[in-house]
Amino acid sequence: AALGAIYAGATVAAWYPITPSTSVMDAFKGFADRYRVDPVTKKNNYVFLQAEDELAAIGMVIGASWAGARAFTATSGPGISLMNELIGFAYYAEIPAVIIDVQRTGPSTGMPTRTQQSDIMMCAYASHGDTKHILLFPANPTECFEFAVKSFDLAEQFQTPVFMLSDLDIGMNDWVTDRLKWDDNYKPNRGKVLTSEELDKLTTYYRYSPEDADFVTARTLPGINSKGAFLTRGSGHNRLGGYTETPAEYQEVMDRLLKKHSASAKYVPEAIIEKRSGATFGIITVGSCDAACREAIDLLEADGVSANYMRIRGFPFGPEVEHFIMEQDLCRVVEQNRDAQLRALLTLETHVPKEKLRSITAYGGYPLSAKSVIEGIQHKKQKKHVAHEDLILMEE
Repeated sequence: AALGAIYAGATVAAWYPITPSTSVMDAFKGFADRYRVDPVTKKNNYVFLQAEDELAAIGMVIGASWAGARAFTATSGPGISLMNELIGFAYYAEIPAVIIDVQRTGPSTGMPTRTQQSDIMMCAYASHGDTKHILLFPANPTECFEFAVKSFDLAEQFQTPVFMLSDLDIGMNDWVTDRLKWDDNYKPNRGKVLTSEELDKLTTYYRYSPEDADFVTARTLPGINSKGAFLTRGSGHNRLGGYTETPAEYQEVMDRLLKKHSASAKYVPEAIIEKRSGATFGIITVGSCDAACREAIDLLEADGVSANYMRIRGFPFGPEVEHFIMEQDLCRVVEQNRDAQLRALLTLETHVPKEKLRSITAYGGYPLSAKSVIEGIQHKKQKKHVAHEDLILMEE
């Protein structure tokens, strides 16, 4: 039987255990046992593979995705570090892959049981050479549930790695959330995958040409039709898939990949924006900082200080992100890492003046509190050590 037929409805999870991402795979295994069983044959319609390391895990994901399965891995910062070369291969060869990064405190082993948002820049540009990846930033378990589905759709629609950046606070702590709801009418977006009939209508098939309006080219599944055979290249290739070291041919492919990444901004979740009457500045954040920032905004308003709010949910940034920042006199960017990675990404990937963005960073390993946000706003250009939870705050 053709590999494409075998994998057409399958889900592959490949993984090497690492705190705090293990709970993702534990949960997946439980749900797969319950829901991923063929109604006719009663056989499992998923594959669960514990790899020997993170390199093997992402390799299995790429191989399964190339063969037509929906495949993912879950890991944390050290695992992302090890996966970088193969992530670049998936980006350049245009193979879907979903990577769930449950972030923890680093660098190195760091504090595996403490939370942080310190993988933003690493995931945005993962691998050597010029790469840019789609990132999703869920703020709570409900959005993790929703964005996991979105991650698979985006990975296949744009034939590229997609990162969902959770963190230890969401991944291991107890949260109160509404009952999760699944839409039984949901249809996966498999992207541009040519059928055998479509291939028969073509004179010649080329893997990397022609492109559609989003700069995506059509892929095929192995075994569907010999006319759709192609060589997957991680080395320099031209728009027809042949090996090249010719500068113009190489740059043509690289330019299309950049345009494809930019086009995906229309499809990532839009930023959540809330405006308040009389607001004099904006607060920008990401992920699990949401609850603390919302509470801080309410407390500030009770003291007569109004702030507009934006929570970024995806990268590349949609136009609403830059528009919000330009509307404010000043924005405080709240995040849980030392080096203000979200602020850095905003300055790199938008046209806003960096002077409009001031950082409030919390990176001691505990979940963010509203008190921390308020103190970061009130104590300008100071480095303040807070006795409570030994949390370090800094505003630049």
